[in-house]
Amino acid sequence: MNAPADLSALSPQIATRPIPPALLDALAQRFGARCSTALAVREQHGRDESAFTTVPPPAAVVFAESTQDVADAVRLAAAHEVPVIPFGVGSSLEGHLLAVQGGISIDLGRMNRVLAVHPQDLTVTVQAGVTRKQLNDEIKSTGLFFPIDPGADATLGGMSATRASGTNAVRYGTMRENVLSLEVVTAGGDVVRTGTRARKSSAGYDLTRLFVGSEGTLGIITEVTLRLYPLPEAVSAAICSFPSVADAVNTTIETIQMGVPIARVELIDANTVRAVNAHSRLGLREEPLLLMEFHGSPAGVREQAETVQEIAASHGGESFEWASTPEERTRLWTARHNAFFAALQSKPGCKAITTDACVPISQLAEAVVTSVHEAEASGLPYFLVGHVGDGNFHMGYLIDPDSAAERQLAEDLNHRLVNHALALGGTCTGEHGVGLHKMGFLRDEAGVGTIDLMRAIKQALDPKNILNPGKIFSL
Repeated sequence: MNAPADLSALSPQIATRPIPPALLDALAQRFGARCSTALAVREQHGRDESAFTTVPPPAAVVFAESTQDVADAVRLAAAHEVPVIPFGVGSSLEGHLLAVQGGISIDLGRMNRVLAVHPQDLTVTVQAGVTRKQLNDEIKSTGLFFPIDPGADATLGGMSATRASGTNAVRYGTMRENVLSLEVVTAGGDVVRTGTRARKSSAGYDLTRLFVGSEGTLGIITEVTLRLYPLPEAVSAAICSFPSVADAVNTTIETIQMGVPIARVELIDANTVRAVNAHSRLGLREEPLLLMEFHGSPAGVREQAETVQEIAASHGGESFEWASTPEERTRLWTARHNAFFAALQSKPGCKAITTDACVPISQLAEAVVTSVHEAEASGLPYFLVGHVGDGNFHMGYLIDPDSAAERQLAEDLNHRLVNHALALGGTCTGEHGVGLHKMGFLRDEAGVGTIDLMRAIKQALDPKNILNPGKIFSL
């Protein structure tokens, strides 16, 4: 099934529920100025970085400052059977936070305290509104860091809800591996805790993993306990240009298959390099390149780098350039993280139809090269980046949002890319999540029986369907 080209294809989910005046009065009484119905505030909380542009905003926005605030807001909404949508910083790409059935948005951005750091145990507990950069700034004196880096300075609650990963996942895993326990507000406004600070447990159902990746449809995450890691003794970054995308990908495949413990390896195609050069004022060679980072002891980093340099040379890699100082590394990684916005800037006024397929590492070259050939043949501007060390890559098709033909062409390309990834044993989303945009793809990937099981879980935990309704699958 194709993903929707516009919101008209999502009509079962677009069914705005009326907001009773009594609920707005109750919210105003409970939260005062922290409940806003101002249009500008509602519009800000009714859009993300996705290509969807025509969804009405939520009816009100509640700015929560504690778990009790979230519980009270949910309890009031549940009494009126009105949807609630959690909001972090609005960086999602698949329409996760759009109020497709109306309701209220609960902004957790003010819940931004680091609650407890346990350096000896390598754990930290934070409120859901803490961002990844904020966390690392606050714990740097401990000699520890939190490695999950999706690019955007997202909140840790949002990263947990979407099971985010990013550039370091090849070495440190994703949010799935790094969330130890959660505090969650349920659909009835109750507060539950899942998991402990212990590194493992066999006690009952693994509810932590159930909520991680649930995209706010089963509960609202208010606190997160995370694994931390020692800062590496030595860090070095390098870039290497290649004659083709295939050469860069094959270098990555061979590096992973040889067991080199590389920390990051990012693919950037020539289109993206051009956009990044213009946006960040860099002078990178406008060819496909790998941006790599090595962590470990000085001797270990040197050995890893030498091995990868030999592999790259065997695939035509040239201009292996080092960035050893923190300033040089930060400049390169900032440019990489800004690649999405650099691409948008290359076609003013455009929107991006994005995907984030992930395939087994042995199938990566075929998946990427096929997708590039199809994009080139279409004539539609595109960009390609990828956390290729774990088989994950992103294609972005740049469209005029007012052109139905361009939107449909981009969706068709996206559909073929995802179908190919599924045929290769992969997934429709490696890290963005399903949201609105990938609902059809999830059905293709998981099958009707699995979706029915997901629906049963949703209906058991949220019988009134008020928690971020209309996302992941339809009821």
